[in-house]
Amino acid sequence: MELQSHERHKQHAFDSYCKKILKNETRNIYREIKRLKKYEVSINSISEKELLQHVMYEDDSKNEHLFNVQGIGNIIVTGEIIAEALEYLSEDKRNIILLSYFLGMSDREIADKLNLIRRTVSRRRNKSLMELKKIMEELKK
Repeated sequence: MELQSHERHKQHAFDSYCKKILKNETRNIYREIKRLKKYEVSINSISEKELLQHVMYEDDSKNEHLFNVQGIGNIIVTGEIIAEALEYLSEDKRNIILLSYFLGMSDREIADKLNLIRRTVSRRRNKSLMELKKIMEELKK
């Protein structure tokens, strides 16, 4: 008789545990939905002009810009504004940005390729990004 009581107690404890898990997961899902609604925009609410700014056609090769990075080869940049802004940067700053963001290389790999110290690469990249941002804001005007 006591064994059945113990089994029922274990079953109730397990049921309670499952209900808590489901309740917490439901709460997390509702929080995530609320967060997404706050930061994401429905595609239906975007104007056609705004939408066309984010569209890129694959056969539109006239927007391709080639940048030669020493010892690596050519890197293709397809965005008109970013490509134009990259041309305003000095060669060493441009190379660091291209290697870091277009080829996905780490600071250590970039430092090895360009014969620099890793910390120098990090500093130049950060300064280059700020400069690139200013240039792109000016180009958009």
